[in-house]
Amino acid sequence: MDLDTGLRALLVVSIVSAAAPFVSAILARFRVPQVVVLIVGGVLIGPEVAGLAEPDSIALVANVGLGFLFLLAGYELELDHFAERTGRLAVAGWLISALVSIVVTGLLAAAGLVHAYVPVALALTTTALGTLLPILRDNDMLSGPMGRYLMPAGAAGEFLPIVGIAIFLGSKGRVYGLFSLVAMCVLALALAWLPRLAQVERFEAISHEGEHATSQTTLRLTVMLLFGLLVFASDFGLDVVLGAFLAGVVLRRWAPGDVDALEGKLDAVGYGFFIPVFFVSSGMSLDLGSIADAPARLVVFFLLLLAVRGLPALFLYRHDLVARERVQMMLLTATSLPLLVALAAVGLDSGEMLPENAASLVGAGVLSVIVFPGIAVALHRIPQVSTESDQAPLPTSE
Repeated sequence: MDLDTGLRALLVVSIVSAAAPFVSAILARFRVPQVVVLIVGGVLIGPEVAGLAEPDSIALVANVGLGFLFLLAGYELELDHFAERTGRLAVAGWLISALVSIVVTGLLAAAGLVHAYVPVALALTTTALGTLLPILRDNDMLSGPMGRYLMPAGAAGEFLPIVGIAIFLGSKGRVYGLFSLVAMCVLALALAWLPRLAQVERFEAISHEGEHATSQTTLRLTVMLLFGLLVFASDFGLDVVLGAFLAGVVLRRWAPGDVDALEGKLDAVGYGFFIPVFFVSSGMSLDLGSIADAPARLVVFFLLLLAVRGLPALFLYRHDLVARERVQMMLLTATSLPLLVALAAVGLDSGEMLPENAASLVGAGVLSVIVFPGIAVALHRIPQVSTESDQAPLPTSE
């Protein structure tokens, strides 16, 4: 792919990205998130419709966008939550989804509808926390009790499937995958502590002086950490999103300098350019032909995402959240996309996943991003009359 073709593709993608906020504002009454506009825009400019751009021509930039998406998801995660009830419920909810997914996928495999058992089983347990973050932020849904429960639940639905990918779908075997996973965590901690270990006064002075100057020292160190972990994950046969997620987790606690200012800069770089490119690329890569040939598969996977990943929230949080918040939790935890793209790619590369299943799985993820958050946002905006009977207790650290 030559440079001119790539630049033209980026121009078209940037037009879609720049237009998305305005289109979303025009459609505000329909509660259409910007993410949906970006994905639909990608479909329209992609090879299946207008043919204005090819996803391969922007693959590198889109992968960096995926990395930023998971970096920011990890950055939002408070590890202390997993020592509290919110974290324990999150892990319990994912384990319930995993058990149900094993049974459901086994039945589909027995019926001959699924060949790639492990990728499909993992896919049904995922949550697109990184994808949800801009929607949740824009609608002020991270504050309050539900936000406190949602962040750990989303992190479990993002991180634990990645661990499953590393162990069960690694190209060099399960033991190697587990070893690589541990090595990845150690490397993430080492790279995050590297600036702190250098206690030379001159180093600290340069770092702090350049933090908000043209040298942007902390931002450059962060980008170095991100790319270092992405390369390490790729070289060791792990999914690159694992490296990005771990980078965000360690940065949250050990980033040098002004952490709040760094978060704003990462938002500007990620959401300002790279992350929209990933979402547009996801729409461009959607195989509409395979979906049209087997539309029932897309509907089945879409409903299974809601049933397997979402439904446990209805009873798991019955003592902690009111009914409307539990429905929102169900919808938001069932929203998935980036990992579905990765798992579909793994299944196709191994030759085990049927092309129509791969396309339908990704299509179901796109549909979940379009439908579930929109309903959750609509429920959030409905005025609620509080009574003593519908007040859920605040989370505790017991």
